[in-house]
Amino acid sequence: MTPILPLCWRSLLNRKLTLGLTLISVALSVALLLGVERLRTQARQGFAGSIAGTDLILGARGGSIQLLLYSVFGIGQATNNLSWNSLRAIAAHPQVAWMVPLSLGDSHRGFPVLGTDQGYFQHYRYARQRALAWQAGHPFAGLFELVLGAEVAARLEYGLGDQIVLAHGAGEHNLIEHSDKPFRVVGILERTGTPVDRALLVSLEAIEAIHIDWQGGAPPLPNQRLTQEQAAGFDLAPKKVTAALLGLKSRAAVFQVQRFINQYPGEPLLAILPGATLQELWDLIGVAEQALLAISAFVVVVGLAGLTAVIIAGLGERRRELAILRSLGAGPRHIFFLLASESLLLSLAGSLLGLGLVYGLTLALSPWLESRLGLVVGLDWPSAREWELLAAVIGGGLIASLFPAWRAYRLSLADGLTLRV
Repeated sequence: MTPILPLCWRSLLNRKLTLGLTLISVALSVALLLGVERLRTQARQGFAGSIAGTDLILGARGGSIQLLLYSVFGIGQATNNLSWNSLRAIAAHPQVAWMVPLSLGDSHRGFPVLGTDQGYFQHYRYARQRALAWQAGHPFAGLFELVLGAEVAARLEYGLGDQIVLAHGAGEHNLIEHSDKPFRVVGILERTGTPVDRALLVSLEAIEAIHIDWQGGAPPLPNQRLTQEQAAGFDLAPKKVTAALLGLKSRAAVFQVQRFINQYPGEPLLAILPGATLQELWDLIGVAEQALLAISAFVVVVGLAGLTAVIIAGLGERRRELAILRSLGAGPRHIFFLLASESLLLSLAGSLLGLGLVYGLTLALSPWLESRLGLVVGLDWPSAREWELLAAVIGGGLIASLFPAWRAYRLSLADGLTLRV
C-alpha cells in the first residue's frame, strides 16, 4: 500500500483546479487575519508612541485622560491654565532636566494652534524615540513665524512663505480672527502619524502678541488694534500656559517629582505618566480593534467552511476511487487519514501562502503606510501571537476535515464498486 502522504499529494494534484481556488481562498483569509493583527499591533504601538521620551505631563488639576487629550491630541479644553511662576518653580526642581511649555486655545480652519518654544523641536519624541524631521524650512525664529504639521500643509496646500491668519478659539468655523497679525510659514514638518501632523506651531511670545490688545477675553475695537510692530514692542513673556512636558534626569525619580507636583502648594496641579495614561485611554477605545480581529476570524472560518464544502462535494465523484483503494487493501483508517491529510495540507499551504502574502504586501505598502498614516510596519519575524493564529487556522483546518473524513470512512466497499459510470 502506498504511504498516505504521497497518495494524498497525488490526489490533490489530480484535482488541482478546484483545490487551487480553495487554497487561494484560505490564503486570502489568513492574510486578512494576520494583516489585521499586524496592523492592530502597529496601531497600538503608534498610539502609545504618540509621545515618547517625556516622563511627565503637567497641567491643571482634573482628569488624567482629559489632560492627555488636550495636551497631546489637541482634543477638548483645559479646566484651567498654569501660572508661569509655578512652571519656573517646578523647572527648578533638581530632578527636572527640561521642560517644554504648551499654550493652546487658538486654531486655523479646524486645526489646533500650539504655542511652545524651541525645546519642543529638540525634546519631542514619538514612536521609537524618533525626533521631529523637516520636510522643508526650519523652526520659527521670528515673532510671527509659524511651522506647519504635515497634514495641515497637505490638506490646506500651504507652502513656505504663505501668510496664515489664526482664529481665536477651537473649531472649524471661527468668527473672530487675528487678521491684523498674520503669520508666515517658515517650516513644514515630516509626517509623524501623531497629532503633531495636525498642528500649527508658533512661539509662546506670538500667542501673547496676538492677544496683547484684547481686553477681558474680548477682541479690541478697530481703532484700538495694535499692529505687529507695535505688539512686538511690549513685554511678551508668557503669564500663563495650558500644559507642559517634563523630562527628568533620572527615571527613578518620576514618582517623587509627580508627588511634588500633585502636592504643589502654589496652585492645584496634576502630573501624569503619559505611558500609563495612554494605556488607560487605549483600554477605553480598544473595543474596535477586537471587533475588527473578530471579523477577520469569521472570514477564516468561512474559508475553512468552504474547504470542507469542497471536500464533501468531491466525495461523490471520488467514491469509486475510494472503493478501489479499499479493494487494494486500504482500511477504513487509511481512508480517514487520507481525507484528513488532504485538508491539513491545504490548511498548512494556505497559511504559509497567506503569511507570504502578508510579507509581500508589507514590503510594497510599508512606505505608504509610514508616510501617510505614520504606521511603521516592519518585516519582522512573526510574533508569538501571529504563530498562535496560524496554529489555530491549521488546527481549524484539521477539525474541519473530520466530518468529510468520517463520511469517507463510512463509505462501504460494495457501495463504491456498484456505482455506474
